[in-house]
Order: sequence, then structure tokens, then C-alpha cells
Amino acid sequence: MRFEQGISVQWLADFIGAKLLGNREQICTGINEIHKVMPGDISFVDHEKYYNKCLFSPASTIIINKEVDCPEGKTLLVLDDPFAAYVQIAKHFRPFEAASKMISDTALIGEGTHLQPNVFIGNHVRIGKNCLIHPNVSIYDHTIIGDHVIIHSGTVIGSDAFYYKRRKEREIQYDKMESCGRVVIGNGVEIGSNCSITRGVSGDTIIGDGSKLDNLVHIAHGVVLGSNCLIAAQVAIAGKTILGDEVTLWGQVGLNKSLLIGKGVVVNAQSGVGFNVPEGQTVFGTPALPAKEKMKELFWTKQIPEIWERLKKVTE
Repeated sequence: MRFEQGISVQWLADFIGAKLLGNREQICTGINEIHKVMPGDISFVDHEKYYNKCLFSPASTIIINKEVDCPEGKTLLVLDDPFAAYVQIAKHFRPFEAASKMISDTALIGEGTHLQPNVFIGNHVRIGKNCLIHPNVSIYDHTIIGDHVIIHSGTVIGSDAFYYKRRKEREIQYDKMESCGRVVIGNGVEIGSNCSITRGVSGDTIIGDGSKLDNLVHIAHGVVLGSNCLIAAQVAIAGKTILGDEVTLWGQVGLNKSLLIGKGVVVNAQSGVGFNVPEGQTVFGTPALPAKEKMKELFWTKQIPEIWERLKKVTE
């Protein structure tokens, strides 16, 4: 999330109650997760395993739960609970705005765009020209939609990320990570009925130009879908996974989080992908393997009963 104007780290330290180390003249221009940070951004880390990744990322200001050596030019804000501080910042700069009507007065809707009955358009939404939004679609705040987009009935765009921190010492154990990111949909996209596209925690979930989504597809927070991708029914893509252009995912495919799926990859139906897939490959199975390799594996698996019977006869 970008701030409307930069804020000083001293103001930020006072706001969250943190000890300030390092560059005291830093100006913060946004807040972001570690995988999407840019210079000027605030990020947070609360586990030593990820200290170096965060400290030496492009982030300029790091909220951290332990005093450590501060990299040159950066600012550290030290306090006990960086997660809670991050949530506090997100709520302050992107507070919840209650809706008062089905189509917000702050929404901008392009020429030639048609909204069918019972469409909900939230605050600060931008929709391009010549789009068709079918009945009972809900488009949450800050969503950006390009030109010539079709969205079918029952789809929800911009719902909160499924992102929680567990507090085992409490009865109610999961603290919600407030989502302050957006969904950005390109030109010429078509989205089927009853799909769910989740906004980024602090960055954007992106659907590239010309991509087509079938019914009952789930796109999680921070996913980046390239241009001209084809996503069949009941596909689920977990958070922060990046797909190149012209990727095809057939029905009931599941992609794990934080993967890189190369340009032109095809994933055959009912496959579970847990590893990065290089450009141009066709994969199949759970866990997914190159399709030809997987088919050989299945062929030999089917021979096991016959081989077993042969072995029994030899040993009798």
C-alpha cells in the first residue's frame, strides 16, 4: 500500500510506541510484505529465521522485535510485537469505510459499462470502459478493473486475505492480519460465476490482460496471474504464487503458496503443484511431475499386482 504522502519515521515510532534505531531522517512512502517491498517501504519481521531476509531487503524501515545491527541507511523500529504494530499501521492508513448504498459515490465507472441488478461496488473502485458485471457480483473497496471485462454472477472480488498469526497462549488463538492491498484486473479479462479473488495483504493481487477464469476459481492474496492465462473450474491458487503469461490450469488444480510457474506451463486436471515449474512444461499428478514421467510411473504402478504374482510363483 502506498501512502498519500510520506511520513517521518519519528512520527511512526511515536505512533506504534517503538524504539528508533538507525536513520532518523527516513521518510516512509508505503507499507508492504517482504516479497514485494520497495525502497521507502515499511516491513516487519518477528522471527530470527527471517531477520536477514528482511534487514537486507529493499525495505527502508523495518519493524523488528529485537535490537540488532542496523544496515547502513535503514531504520529499525524495535518493539515486542511487530505483527500488532503492522496491523495498527494498516488500520490507520486504510480504515474500514462502511457502505451506504449499492454503488459508492466514490466509485468511477467507465463509459459503456453495464451493471446488472444487485451488483455491489465499494468505495474508491475504478472500472474501465465497456465492461459487463452480472447480478450479485460484489466488488470490494479499492479494486481496479480494466476495459472490456466480464464478471459473472456471484463472484466476490477484493475480500480479505486468509492470513493470521497464532497466539497459542490465548483462548481465541488467531489474530487477523488486516488487508490493505488491492485487486487489479487487466483489460479483456473474463471471470466466471462464484469465483473469489482475494486482495493482497499490503500489495496487489493481479489478473493479467486477456486471462480467462472459469466458475468456482479461488485466487488468494498477492497472487500475480500473467496475461492470457486459462484457469478451469475449481482451481485454487495459494497466496503469493506468481504465474507467467499463457499458463493453463485445468480443473481442480491446486497450487501451493509462493511458487513461480513459468510462461506457457500446462497443469493437467486434479494435479497438486508444490514446487516451481519451469517455462513450457506440462505437469500432472500429486505431487505434480512432468506429464510423460508421471504417466510412466502410473503405468508401472499398474503392473505391480502382475509382477507380485509372478514373484510368488517363482518362490513357490
